[in-house]
Amino acid sequence: MTRAPDRFATMSQADDMLWRRCAHLGRVLLPLVDQEPGERTSRHKNLRTWDIEVVVGERLIEVFAALAIHAVAADASVSAAEFDTLPLGAVADAATGKRDFELLAGLPGTFADGRDGQAVDLFRLSAYEGGQASRRLFQLGRELRHVLVVLAERSPTPSPTCGDVIRWAAEAGLPQ
Repeated sequence: MTRAPDRFATMSQADDMLWRRCAHLGRVLLPLVDQEPGERTSRHKNLRTWDIEVVVGERLIEVFAALAIHAVAADASVSAAEFDTLPLGAVADAATGKRDFELLAGLPGTFADGRDGQAVDLFRLSAYEGGQASRRLFQLGRELRHVLVVLAERSPTPSPTCGDVIRWAAEAGLPQ
């Protein structure tokens, strides 16, 4: 007797693949924007002003990006195969337009990359802690929006997509 495929396992695999695409894009955003003069220096200055350690702040920006991308994909019911079509503008809007806890909805239960799990847990802790931690997430969300706007403005196409950013990262020789 053949067993039917477990639809929840399939959903989990699809969620995992979508998350991996979102996390990858989150990791390449800062190196891409750092190709613009002064962007890295400005971001580091902002992080220090906000009393956020640069390494921690940059990792949180990466995961914030992945969460925003994932939220946009979930809202649009986009699969990992359709990921490249997501508009960068919608991700920028989600970075500052969605509440922190909304970005956490629909995430995979576990993460293949333990660093992603730790960063999501830190984001989750900050979102639910409130106060200064929540204010820092607000500041990081604005920084992420700035990164996305800078990348969109330098794009030769009027409405760049997540696929365009992945292509730019490949052209820049960033890890795939």
